[in-house]
Amino acid sequence: MAEAAASEQVFDFIVVGAGSAGCVLANRLSADGRYSVAVLEGGGKDNWIWFHIPVGYLFAIGNPRSDWMFKTEPMPGLNGRVLNYPRGKTIGGCSAINAMVYMRGQARDYDGWRQLGLEGWGWDDVLPLFKQQEDHFLGASQFHGAGGPWHVDKPRIRWDILDAFISAAEQSGIPRTPDFNTGTNEGCGYFQVNQKGGRRWSAARGFLKPVLNRPNLHLITGALAERIGFEGNRAKTVTYRQNGAQHTIAARREIIVATGAVATPALLERSGLGNGAHVQRLGVPVVADLPGIGENLQDHLQIRPIYKVEGVATMNILYRSLFRRGLMGLEYALRRTGALTMAPSQLGAFTRSSPEFDTPNLQFHIQPLSLDAFGEPMHPFPAFTVSVANLRPTSRGSIHARSPRPEDAPIIQPNYLSTPEDQRVSVDSLRLARRIVQAPALAQYRPQEFKPGAHLTSDAELVQAAGDTSTTIFHPVGTARMGPDGDAMAVTTARLKVRGVEGLRVIDASVMPRITSGNTNTPTMMIAEKGAAMVLEDARG
Repeated sequence: MAEAAASEQVFDFIVVGAGSAGCVLANRLSADGRYSVAVLEGGGKDNWIWFHIPVGYLFAIGNPRSDWMFKTEPMPGLNGRVLNYPRGKTIGGCSAINAMVYMRGQARDYDGWRQLGLEGWGWDDVLPLFKQQEDHFLGASQFHGAGGPWHVDKPRIRWDILDAFISAAEQSGIPRTPDFNTGTNEGCGYFQVNQKGGRRWSAARGFLKPVLNRPNLHLITGALAERIGFEGNRAKTVTYRQNGAQHTIAARREIIVATGAVATPALLERSGLGNGAHVQRLGVPVVADLPGIGENLQDHLQIRPIYKVEGVATMNILYRSLFRRGLMGLEYALRRTGALTMAPSQLGAFTRSSPEFDTPNLQFHIQPLSLDAFGEPMHPFPAFTVSVANLRPTSRGSIHARSPRPEDAPIIQPNYLSTPEDQRVSVDSLRLARRIVQAPALAQYRPQEFKPGAHLTSDAELVQAAGDTSTTIFHPVGTARMGPDGDAMAVTTARLKVRGVEGLRVIDASVMPRITSGNTNTPTMMIAEKGAAMVLEDARG
């Protein structure tokens, strides 16, 4: 059932959020027809062309139709700057507006979770789940699956400047790699993308929309979750607002929060869960004192060095020509290839900022274009961007409800670059970017550093430059993290149950105890796959 006016209705399971995790949960929990499932989505349907043409992220991010338009608080580590903090506002969530990069992370990420005491979350445990979801363009293999709902394709465009960067990286000691998803992602190569036939393949397109005809599945859009209601310490109801009216629905078995690392802690706090003092300041009765809710925020901060070039095509110049833009549109219409299929980053590289790291701790996103900030025009000269992110930051931030009203954006404080280690990695990463760009393979294009500027050389100058120019790469996780018994700051168990209450789980990126070494969308969907299996296992006894 595509839509339901569900006031006063009772379902076996309520899934709050139809984003990357929620779409997987909706599909899996409703699959055998035994259980009724209601899915609440605060955004709308994905019936807008820019949700489906890959380059549409340029129009979706920063647009209130498709983005919740969150902002951070001023951050000392970024020299007092405030950043936009985009989150998807439609079915499919962030997978409808993100970079489409298919990335699992490293085997050591998940083995590290297991070593924290989280049994069942090691690499050997989760690899079958990645493969189960996957429909890989190369077919089934040791590391990839075929026939699943999550389509993975090769890019449908190439650039001379990016090919030259691969050679320059190789000359700098970073090997070529055809696949970042085998447990080690070290190397340089083109990203694999969540597209099919030149169109974005979101979680809604892969998992949710094909099963909306199931009579036991009810999708309710425009439903902004206000709070979870409890009977004693058992979660029983969800109250939401839709078209100015308030509605409440009930769950026979479980309520599953899947609203993401930004919205989930705020919803839990509005429901009486969290640090008792903060919950009381919201004017909400405390149901369970869980001080870890909203803490442990981790994100990947990207520094964006920009290099002017000569004698090679980049999007900066091509896009300035109306004729060339017309050709781009024609190529996409006829062949579903070319510039309109571009992910925000086409080329990636994973390496170490220094020899002390056992596995890559840096991710480069190389783009054949440049601009001052996302949403602003491209520069009027040929250039490319060598964005670099610290994959395992030691800085920790927080996200908390601003008020008991769901319309009020949460307080987001990532605390980027707040530790000496993160500052040191930022300096090392800028110097490594310079070393790669100075390799012989790029010399023919005479690259010149435009930002942050080759005149900045000292550690202090480069830390300042990182603070002045860095932006989020949109990977917030960890704000309702898993942890073993005895971990006072753990919000959820290894089975994703919220501690201190019954009938409530969190299944989204907020449960990650430590951030994965790469883009976080596919790991989030794996978590949902595993979480759905746990929910069904417990329901069937």
